[in-house]
Amino acid sequence: MAVPAAAMGPSALGQSGPGSMAHWCSVSSGPTRYVLGMQELFRGHSKTREFPAHSAKVHSVAWSCDGRRLASGSFDKTASVFLLEKDRLVKENNYRGHGDSVDQLCWHPSNPDLFVTASGDKTIRIWDVRTTKCIATVNTKGENINICWSPDGQTIAVGNKDDVVTFIDAKTHRSKAEEQFKFEVNEISWNNDNNMFFLTNGNGCINILSYPELKPVQSINAHPSNCICIKFDPTGKYFATGSADALVSLWDVDELVCVRCFSRLDWPVRTLSFSHDGKMLASASEDHFIDIAEVETGDKLWEVQCESPTFTVAWHPKRPLLAFACDDKDGKYDSSREAGTVKLFGLPNDS
Repeated sequence: MAVPAAAMGPSALGQSGPGSMAHWCSVSSGPTRYVLGMQELFRGHSKTREFPAHSAKVHSVAWSCDGRRLASGSFDKTASVFLLEKDRLVKENNYRGHGDSVDQLCWHPSNPDLFVTASGDKTIRIWDVRTTKCIATVNTKGENINICWSPDGQTIAVGNKDDVVTFIDAKTHRSKAEEQFKFEVNEISWNNDNNMFFLTNGNGCINILSYPELKPVQSINAHPSNCICIKFDPTGKYFATGSADALVSLWDVDELVCVRCFSRLDWPVRTLSFSHDGKMLASASEDHFIDIAEVETGDKLWEVQCESPTFTVAWHPKRPLLAFACDDKDGKYDSSREAGTVKLFGLPNDS
C-alpha cells in the first residue's frame, strides 16, 4: 500500500559505506561563482517569515506558473491561496469542499488561475481562483495521495493508497485511463516533454512508462530503500529522486543515469524542489533544516533552519524564494496543537 511521504519513518540506511551511493557522491574543488553569488544574496535575504494558513498541518505547497499565488493543502480538509506581495504572502481565499485531508495539490502548468487538489475523500477537485469556486469534482476509486498535471495541461494524474493511478481529462473531467500497479506507488510525474510518465516506488525503483500508451519503458534501481519523491528540473536536463535512505540522487533525463547524489540529510527525503533556473535543489526531511545544493556540483549552497520535520518545499518559479511547511506545533498555547503555517525563506533581512 502506498504511504504518503509525510508518514515515513527514520532512515535505516543512512550510512555511507563503500557499497552505498553516498560513497561515490562527487566532491568538487572550491565553490563556484554561482554558489558564491547566491550565498552573498542569501546573506542579505536569509529571513524566513510564517503566515497563518490552516487549522492543522500543511501537507503541500505549490506556486502558480506566474508566481503570483501560492496554494497550500492541509489536514484540515481545505486549500488556501495566498497572493505574493513584495515581501509577504497575503491570504486571498480558503477553499472548502473536501471531506478529508488535502494531501497534495498542483497548479495548471500554464494557466495561473487553475489548481487541483487530491484528497482522502476519494475525489479530486479543480478550483478557479477567479471565481473562487470548485469547477469540477471528479470521483475516484480510492483515497488520493498524489497528483500532478501534465506539462501540456490536458491531463491530471492522481495516485491513491491502493497503488492505482487514474488519468483524468482536464477538460471533460472524465477518466481516460487507469493503471493498477503491483508495487507501492509513491510520487508520480510526467517528464517535461510529456511523452513519458515516471513513478517512484516502495522497492527503491523508478518506473518509466511511455505516454500516452502507458507501456513500460524502463525500471531503474535508484535506491536500496523506498524511493519517495521525484522532481524534474525546469530546463529538462535532470530529474531528482529522494528516498528513505536519506539520499537525493540526480539523474540525466536523456541517459537515465545517476549523475551525482547529495547526502547531507539523515532522515528519509520527503520533498524536493528545483529553483526556476534549475541550478539549486532544495531537499527536506525530518532533519531540522532544508538543504539547498548547487545542482551542478552537489555542493552545499545554504541551509534553512526549521524547528520540526518539513513536509513540503517549493521554489518560486521566477525568484529565489522558497515556500515550505513543517510539522509545527503552536508552542505558545498548547504544544500538541498544530500550527498550520506556511513559511517563506529568501526575504530581505530588513523586511
